[in-house]
Amino acid sequence: MGTILDTIRGPADVKRLSIEELETLAQEIREELITVLSETGGHLGPNLGIIEVTLAMHYVFDSPKDRFLMDVSHQSYVHKLLTGRRALVKRMRKFGGACGFLYRFESEHDHHGAGHAGTALSVALGMATARDMRGSKENIIALFGDAALTCGVSFEALNNITHCTKKFIGILNDNKWSISKNVGAISNYLNKIITHPYYNSLHKKTTDVLQKLHLGDVIKLEKKAEAAVKGLIVPSSLFEEMGLHYFGPIDGHNIKDLIRMFQFAKDAEWPVILHVLTTKGKGYEPALARPEPFHGCGPYDIKTGEFKTSNAPDAWNKVFGNLITKLAETNQKLVAITGAMSSGTGLSGFAKAHPKRFYDVGIAEEHAALFAAGISTMGFKPVLAIYSTFLQRAYDMIIHDICLNNLPVMICMDRSGCVDDGPTHHGVFDIAYMNPVPNLIQMQPKDEDEFQDMLFTMSLHNGPSAIRYPRGPAPGVKIKETPKQLEIGKAEVIKHGEYSDKFKGKRVAIWGLGNMLPMALETAKLLEKDGISAAVINPRFIRPLDTGTLEFLGRNVDCIATLEDHVLRGGFNSIVLDEMHKLNLQIPLVTTGWPDEYIEWGSIPELRNKHHLTAEATARKIREALKVKKAVDQDRNPLGEFATV
Repeated sequence: MGTILDTIRGPADVKRLSIEELETLAQEIREELITVLSETGGHLGPNLGIIEVTLAMHYVFDSPKDRFLMDVSHQSYVHKLLTGRRALVKRMRKFGGACGFLYRFESEHDHHGAGHAGTALSVALGMATARDMRGSKENIIALFGDAALTCGVSFEALNNITHCTKKFIGILNDNKWSISKNVGAISNYLNKIITHPYYNSLHKKTTDVLQKLHLGDVIKLEKKAEAAVKGLIVPSSLFEEMGLHYFGPIDGHNIKDLIRMFQFAKDAEWPVILHVLTTKGKGYEPALARPEPFHGCGPYDIKTGEFKTSNAPDAWNKVFGNLITKLAETNQKLVAITGAMSSGTGLSGFAKAHPKRFYDVGIAEEHAALFAAGISTMGFKPVLAIYSTFLQRAYDMIIHDICLNNLPVMICMDRSGCVDDGPTHHGVFDIAYMNPVPNLIQMQPKDEDEFQDMLFTMSLHNGPSAIRYPRGPAPGVKIKETPKQLEIGKAEVIKHGEYSDKFKGKRVAIWGLGNMLPMALETAKLLEKDGISAAVINPRFIRPLDTGTLEFLGRNVDCIATLEDHVLRGGFNSIVLDEMHKLNLQIPLVTTGWPDEYIEWGSIPELRNKHHLTAEATARKIREALKVKKAVDQDRNPLGEFATV
């Protein structure tokens, strides 16, 4: 026997359902998500909490004519199920499956791609303003979370709504969580509203009026009365002070009430904010009990809620958390700072071991960077742990406040390189955006032990420093008891090539950055089978580059190759090429890295294979470069210069 979900091909199928059928559909969607994500992984908790809200949105509004904007948009799985993408959702975040976020090129129902917090209000306001200018009538609905209100850009948008448009619908999804538990004054403010007994009594009276009377002028009158009384018993509404008409809190799991309130907002001719209360992980006990790990999770056992694990070594973020916690035991000046990523960055252990030196500032990367800068001026050593893709938001602060002032902030960039979440989360631009900044040193470790040495070196460095490291399991190398300080700007030669005359014309030096070093070693093995001598270098330092080692090898080999988990444009290869030019090294440079395009989602092996980040592809390009060089040498080309390959 089929289910209601089996009959849903698009939003029109949602509109024909009764309230009871919608409630049944909500339960079917919960079961579908719990089952599918147990195999694929994904953002389970946020989507379980937003099911009824999404159903009500599609019941009242007309997608794709009406436009839905979702902050972060990791809660878009339900929206995808209701807009004809059930088959794609079954392969959530898999190669060829659904993107884990809204993606404009996936469906006409996705009007703006997003993966970072705080974007929905500004984009929605831009759309509403453009709608007014062209005289069309579509509704613009921004679904934003309470965590988005820790982003400064959200307040910039709220400040401009009444200045730009008379019709705007914002739905505040209040579940008290971002990834970690929400922190700060905004979270406390919202909690004060929803827990105040007098306010809740007043809210019930307003709801009764909305339910019993037709929507119209009487609602405006009731709204004014509510605002007047509310001002006497709780602090004046933040939204109403900005000229917005605030309604709530509303039960975010009561479809009937949600439909009534959304219809009211649809008919309103002034900006409306609807405050809905939802429960992250609703309907699945393990996700309710452990909302943080189930925010974005890997595969799990449905019955027990335990995550499916392998015998792989600890993930890089866990290694980082353990190492920083250990360093803080002997260095009392170390302070850890993150933005709603206590667990994601591996700092939960640090928070427990050193609670007075740990700060989660919420989703506020710009503030986190400035906060770290301020702390560092007072003799402390802040460790700023933020995903590479999220650190992009704090770029001005890195340049203007940390590096210009030459402050000893340790910038730790988790998730550098490609990840399975897709283009919004790939950390493939940080080398390019960090490289031109004066005073900054940047590095990437090949394994856990070198990671420890680098963090220790950063803790001793009297200036800004940055380290990038990927997602996923580290190599599994044993970490020595006592870290050692590294010589800044000094690479490590992992494998020496042979430089005898028998290899003349067939010698290469391969620089494998960080997690690409194993591929560099594999490339060397493939080349040696063809009689090509290959040296392998672990760069360690991206900035400053070891130009001494580069020059020595460049004078003794016929080709240099670089491998990096980063875009080629502006990446590590660009730094090497620039130095080769300065050193007048007239040999070819072969480059392996991500192309000049936004990379899709999928497993890392699949993505690397598609985009030719493999040992086989690198070896093939090196062979071709050596052939070209040999031909040029034989022709005695007077220019003697080579472009990158």
